[in-house]
Amino acid sequence: MPLSLVGPIGMVFETAGSSSKIILDAVRLEQLGEHDDPCIATAGQVGSQVKMRVGQSWLIASIRAMALDRANDGTIIADIDFLGEGEEEPVTRCIHHFRRGVTRYPRPGAEIHPVSSEDMRQIYAADDKPHVQIGTVYPTADTRAALYVDSMLGKHFALLGSTGTGKSTSAALILHRICDLSPQGHIVMIDPHGEYGAAFARNGAVFDVNNLALPYWLMNFEEHCEVFVTSQGSERTVDSDILAKCLLAARSKNRLAESIGRLTVDSPIPYLLSDLTNILQNEMGKLEKGTGTLPYMRLKTKIDEIRSDPRYSFMFSGMLVADTMQDFLAKIFRLPSGGKPISIIDVSAMPSDITSVVVSVLSRLVFDYALWARDEPQRPILLVCEEAHRYIPSTTAGSGQAVRRILERIAKEGRKYGVSLGLITQRPSDLAEGVLSQCGTIISMRLNNDRDQAFVKAAMPEGARGFLDSIPALRNREAIICGEGVAVPIRVALDTLEEERRPASGDPSFTEQWRETGGEADILDRTITRWRSQGR
Repeated sequence: MPLSLVGPIGMVFETAGSSSKIILDAVRLEQLGEHDDPCIATAGQVGSQVKMRVGQSWLIASIRAMALDRANDGTIIADIDFLGEGEEEPVTRCIHHFRRGVTRYPRPGAEIHPVSSEDMRQIYAADDKPHVQIGTVYPTADTRAALYVDSMLGKHFALLGSTGTGKSTSAALILHRICDLSPQGHIVMIDPHGEYGAAFARNGAVFDVNNLALPYWLMNFEEHCEVFVTSQGSERTVDSDILAKCLLAARSKNRLAESIGRLTVDSPIPYLLSDLTNILQNEMGKLEKGTGTLPYMRLKTKIDEIRSDPRYSFMFSGMLVADTMQDFLAKIFRLPSGGKPISIIDVSAMPSDITSVVVSVLSRLVFDYALWARDEPQRPILLVCEEAHRYIPSTTAGSGQAVRRILERIAKEGRKYGVSLGLITQRPSDLAEGVLSQCGTIISMRLNNDRDQAFVKAAMPEGARGFLDSIPALRNREAIICGEGVAVPIRVALDTLEEERRPASGDPSFTEQWRETGGEADILDRTITRWRSQGR
């Protein structure tokens, strides 16, 4: 059936600001169910789009909710949210020059028409701004979904979804598309499970405990306290004061300190751990120290323990005392990228008690670099944080406060300095309050938890409400995208990623792998060796 022969399917019943009510003819909708055009065939369903004429323009709206009109059999009352408007193309009578927002509202009684696939192509057509295509707009078969990279990264983004919905593969898909678009980019990704190294082996650099070589002296004072101060309450205050005094003295021993007018305890100046413990020892022997020897012994014992523990050698090795700050920043931030624009920081094999400090140091280095490079040609950096609820939890108790503070600061201030934050999490309700609302683009896959759904709805704009209600019903590798990164809110069936570009996050097949047998002794032998050597 040609589009010109598809008549109205209802009319406007009630008009309000952002949303209105319409009446749909159930018989007409049933007749259109056999239409060749999938958009027209699914017209009148929750999440589908309809159009209505206002003057010389077409006004586009999304159906949010539907109910049977009990007073009139065969009539459906639906709530709609306005998306935008476009002009009518004279020949095909389809929409073109679509733009977000509404300038004129329909009067009650205005006819409602179904939106065709050609209309959808015009509505979601990417303009000249830099963009990446990540999938197909639902329910069309060929309308491509575009993400505007500058708008998405300029105001942060969040990728949300329950376990098993294809979240990791979707993250890899988006990052691969961005890397393909900008092979000279600068992306740092925190990978807590070691999933993404294989996915970015060709176009990224992978760093783990074996090759990260993160110098301990790059930590600021707060991060030093999280690693070296083990006491609580008033004792923690005493220990922190002692550490601050001794750390400043240790940093002052470096020749670089002489060229710096005002050295602080946070200045990234190399120092020797042996100097720090010697200064602690000397201070402990002074009569006028004002405290007992116990705080000094606690600090010295903890420092000696970390120095001798091989698990911490990626950060506290005696070989990491040279001034390698420029080389370290160059390799982590991909300056220059050399065609490999993404750094994957695999923290899975790091001791759990120091992982948050490592993430804190890396995140703060990203922010501080951008802060102090303001007068230089700008090199914006994207920081992607997988399992973000670990590092920006809603609770303020316990350790890991340094990483929480720096990530919250990046969320609030990062875009002023050219730092973009990408948060990936399966539990948005566990994120610190306000962080999700700082994300200008939200990509939500299926969320099974009511509390998580409520948090996402609170963070999304009003016009996306009709899409949000379908979050629990999304299929695997489908997503609702709304915000700055898209022209209008969309439901997308994400592209299938090539096998070699996928993260190692697939679920195991228990029945298949339980059929395999043999070689268990060798498996145990190799596993115990790695276990005892902590992966090295």
